[in-house]
Amino acid sequence: MASSGKTYSGKEVAVHNSRESCWIIVHGKVYDVTDFLDDHPGGSKIILKYAGKDATAAYDPIHPPDAITTNLKPEKHLGSVDLSTVEKVEVKITDEERARQERIAARPPLSEILNLHDFEAIAKYTMPEKAWAYYSSAADDEITNRENHAAFHRIWFRPRILKDVTKVNWSTTILGQKSSMPLYITATALGKLGHPDGELNLTRAAAKHGIIQMIPTLASCSFDEIMDAAAPGQVQFFQLYVNKDREITKRIVRHAEQRGIKGLFITVDAPQLGRREKDMRQKFEAEDPSEVSKADQGGIDRSQGAARAISSFIDPGLNWSDMAWFKSITKMPLILKGVQCWEDALEAYDIGLSGVVLSNHGGRQLDFARSGLEVLVEVTTKLKEKRGLSFPNEKFQLFIDGGVRRATDVMKAVALGATAVGVGRPFLYAYSSYGPEGIDQALQILHDEFEMNMRLLGARSIKEVVPEMVDSSNIHLHIVSVPSDNLYESNYERLQGVRLREIKNRL
Repeated sequence: MASSGKTYSGKEVAVHNSRESCWIIVHGKVYDVTDFLDDHPGGSKIILKYAGKDATAAYDPIHPPDAITTNLKPEKHLGSVDLSTVEKVEVKITDEERARQERIAARPPLSEILNLHDFEAIAKYTMPEKAWAYYSSAADDEITNRENHAAFHRIWFRPRILKDVTKVNWSTTILGQKSSMPLYITATALGKLGHPDGELNLTRAAAKHGIIQMIPTLASCSFDEIMDAAAPGQVQFFQLYVNKDREITKRIVRHAEQRGIKGLFITVDAPQLGRREKDMRQKFEAEDPSEVSKADQGGIDRSQGAARAISSFIDPGLNWSDMAWFKSITKMPLILKGVQCWEDALEAYDIGLSGVVLSNHGGRQLDFARSGLEVLVEVTTKLKEKRGLSFPNEKFQLFIDGGVRRATDVMKAVALGATAVGVGRPFLYAYSSYGPEGIDQALQILHDEFEMNMRLLGARSIKEVVPEMVDSSNIHLHIVSVPSDNLYESNYERLQGVRLREIKNRL
């Protein structure tokens, strides 16, 4: 709540436009951010750019809706502003932006987009550069990011023939909830970087196509906005980053349960952010040298780009003993998201959790972590050996995510014991490049791929996609000759090293 009910004029706010006194307007509210400048994870320059002005347009795409109210003390919430008196921020169209708009106009018609790779190819050239850097970036040398996709190439099919595949059905249940496909939309942050409607594009598409959306903690849209946009009876899961303040976590979890969330996916692979250097380089280039110098002198880490700016609240002290506490505050199924070895999967089973997502955070955390697909083979083998479990298993469900680009990728994971597979970046690229029609087309493409490949594999239902239909003997070999995936490799943007700044001619 604001500490004052006062309504300011635009002129009153405009005079507070310096480092010494910095006010900004966000959604019609006035905030004094002077003392926050040096603590802002995204650096002070971007705030000072909007000092005394309306910063809403710059704020919305890269902040959760309540970021400013959460991070500023109540006395810094100064009141409201009469928006009719606020001078509009002049939007200057740069040469780079003009060129991007020309590329958008040159997009092929949606009917020419034949697969999920195609969306990525168009998004690469039509998204704002910083947005592309955030979505596409991964940790360190991005080895794990690429391995997530490459791992699927080490699994080969063993199709069965002479089955009556006139009718094939690839629907399934996930945590007891119906889904038209054995996949779900996994949680990805900052949806508005790619489109003004952000995560709402995914909510609407999930309802239309009968699949489940996992709502992220760090969505650009608020949790309640997303829930309110859902169709009646639409099933949604929630991904949770655990806050250092457990009361905040409890409030979030209980509110999610009250709103009807059917599964709580607790992220466990992010006690600290990985170094996502594409994103970081965008941050360095956004700051002028003097601001970077000030940051360095103050010992404040502002080098993590958009990712760092939204995640400083995450608790690095989260541990196994906290799981009993989670059980005490909710009846929702609890799933650990980010398990990377069989020992931790076994521990999750032994303490009575509902499942695990075998995931390395899309290759954005620990580089050289193995793919979820490889860990899946290990987990099913060891849990059968240790506890006599077979998979898929209704009481303890296994999921993977990362690297999926085809329905055949999903089918390989299902054959190896996964209940379902999370898909993230491809759906972001779909709506970033073509809006809501893009995500609709992406899901239709997957639908068509499932229908064709179920027939070609000789499986009439998901239950018939069994381990005997795949050869996984090479999954643990990380140097193995397979044909190149030209579509994937042409989309991959190579990491760039540090380079000299542009030298301006003084004459």
